[in-house]
Amino acid sequence: MPEVQGPVQLPALASVPHIVKARHTYRGMRTAEHYFEVPLDHSDPKGETITVFAREYVSAEHSEAAAAELPWLLYLQGGPGGRGNRFPALGGWGKAAAKDFRILMLDQRGTGLSSPVDRNTLPLRGSDVDQAAYLEHFRADSIVADAEAIRRTLGAAPWTIYGQSYGGFCALSYLSFAPEGLRAALITGGLAPLSGPADRVYQATFRRVSARNAEYFSWYPQDRELVTRIARHLRETEEFLPDGSRLTVERFQMVGSFLGGNTRVDGLHHLLEDAFVSTPDGERLSDGFLEQVRGLVSRAANPLYALMHESIYGQGEATDWAALRVLQDFPEFRPDAAAPLLTGEMVYPWYFEQDPALRPLRRVAQLLAEKDDWKPLYDPERLARNTVPVAAAVYSDDIYVDRDLSLETAAAVRGLQVWESDEFHHDGIADDGEAIFGRLLGMTRAAEGADALN
Repeated sequence: MPEVQGPVQLPALASVPHIVKARHTYRGMRTAEHYFEVPLDHSDPKGETITVFAREYVSAEHSEAAAAELPWLLYLQGGPGGRGNRFPALGGWGKAAAKDFRILMLDQRGTGLSSPVDRNTLPLRGSDVDQAAYLEHFRADSIVADAEAIRRTLGAAPWTIYGQSYGGFCALSYLSFAPEGLRAALITGGLAPLSGPADRVYQATFRRVSARNAEYFSWYPQDRELVTRIARHLRETEEFLPDGSRLTVERFQMVGSFLGGNTRVDGLHHLLEDAFVSTPDGERLSDGFLEQVRGLVSRAANPLYALMHESIYGQGEATDWAALRVLQDFPEFRPDAAAPLLTGEMVYPWYFEQDPALRPLRRVAQLLAEKDDWKPLYDPERLARNTVPVAAAVYSDDIYVDRDLSLETAAAVRGLQVWESDEFHHDGIADDGEAIFGRLLGMTRAAEGADALN
C-alpha cells in the first residue's frame, strides 16, 4: 500500500475575480447571485480557472444597512455532487440562521452553476485519463480552498460554517487546513472517519441499513413480500424506465434511499403500493411507479455523486469499489437473494453500465477507483489541537454516516461537542432544522463564551 503523504496546507490564497449578476427580493428575503473565478488547482493560482457560484440569502427583516453588518454563515451541502439548496422562502434551519447571519449557499465545484460536471461537459477535457485527472480537483480539499478564497474576496471575518452530511466532511477538512478562516463549525450527520480504508465505512453502514430494513418491514410487514415480489418480477420480465433504460433488481434496490429519513421513510410504502397493475399482457409495473423509481435511481442530476463517492474516503490508497467488495459479506443485499434487502448510498461499478447518464463515464469511474495516491483530506494532529468551537449532531441510527465511526472522529477533534439523538435520521434538518440548528449554534456560542472567560 502506498505511503500516505503528509498533510498539505492550503496555498496562500488571494482574492479572486468576483461579480454579482443579479439581486432579487421575494417572500421575505433578499438574494444576491455571486460568481467567482477560482483556480482549478489552488497550488497553481495562475493556471486554469473554473467558476464557482454562491447565492446569498438575507432576511428582509434586516435593513440593507443592518444586513451588511451581519456575520456570514457558509452552508456546505451534502453529496458529493449535490448543488446548494434553492430556498423558496426562509424556513427551517434557514429561518433560524437568517436571524443572525447572512447565509452564503455554495454550489460546490462541479455542481449547480459551478462549472457543472456531467457526461456532456466532461468530454471537453479530452481523454478518459484527462477527465479523471480533472476530477482529482473536486474533493473536499479543493472545496475548502474555494471557500477560503471566496471569504477573502468578500472581505469577511472568520465565518461560521454549517455542514450537512458530506458538508460535514468538508467542515473537518476546513478545520484541518484553514481553521484561521473559521469562527465556529456546525455539523449534522457528517463526521467522517479520519483514516481508511473505505471498507470500514461499508462494513458499518451495511449493518445499519440491514437493521433499518428490519425496522421498516416491522411497520409494513406486507411490504416485505411486495419487495420480494417486485424483485422476482424483474428477474422474469423486462421492465423499462421512462428514459429507456432497464429496471433491474439492483437498481430497484436503490429505493432504499427512503430508509435514510425521518420525513421520507413512509414515502417508501406509498411508492411500493403503486407498483403493480393488470394489463392485457398480465401483471406489469405501473407507469406511475416506474416514473417515481426513475427519479430515485437516475444520476443524471448529480453524476459527481457516483463518480466521486468512494473517493471521499480515499487517502493514500485506492478505494477500488469498496462497497462491492464488502457486499460479499452481506449476501442478503445481493440482487439474487431470495428476499433481497433494499440498499443505502453505496456505489457499484454496474451503475456505470445500467444508468444512461453514467454509461459514457464508465472508464473515468474505473480510473478514479484505481487511483492509489489520493492526498490526505484531514490533519489529525491539527484536529487534536483544534481551538475552533465545533458542535455536531450524531444520529444514533444513521444509515449513511455510522454513529460509532462518528463518535470515534468526534473524540479525535479537540473541543468538539456532540449532541447524539435517536429521534432523527440522516435528513434530520428536513424534519426539524430550526431546532437542530439553534441547538448546535447555542453549543458553539457557549464554548466561545467559556473561551472568552479563560
